Amino acid sequence: MYQGIRISGFGGQGVISAGVLLAQAGMMDGKEVSFFPAYGAEMRGGTANCSVVVASDEVTTPIVSMPDTAIVLNEPSLAKFEPMVRPGGLLIINTSLINSRPTRKDIRILEVPCNAIAAGLGNGKVMNMVALGAFAAATGAISVDAIARALPKVYKKLKPEVIELNVNALRRGAEFKVN
Repeated sequence: MYQGIRISGFGGQGVISAGVLLAQAGMMDGKEVSFFPAYGAEMRGGTANCSVVVASDEVTTPIVSMPDTAIVLNEPSLAKFEPMVRPGGLLIINTSLINSRPTRKDIRILEVPCNAIAAGLGNGKVMNMVALGAFAAATGAISVDAIARALPKVYKKLKPEVIELNVNALRRGAEFKVN
């Protein structure tokens, strides 16, 4: 099993945090992982992205040039990363912030209103968890439970009620199915 993932969105949407969490969940699940962030001047407002690899065998490179899955959280990310998804791969789109529709017919599409779901849960900051829940359910590369178990390891200072909110966001995202 090999899953190369690109997560992209505006700085401040939790793109890098989601990547760290995914990598930690993979390690806790006994998988081989790599994490490669791409940020800098983008951190507040510009586009940030990261590559995560989750595999059953050794990961030879952290670079994901043709992702199996791309999670795009904003409009510029759709334009940039849709063409990179490998044929047969998965594109997860945050329909709360993306009005365009993908043009490719050779990939699977999963549309999730991440911001709307997070707002409905009472905290817009968990929109990245909604996206990770959708990813986990759609790919099986990492389980929702593994991501939930990784939350207190990655976010050591979170109160139990905030961990619970994040787990609820993961589970809500996991309810979405590929079109």
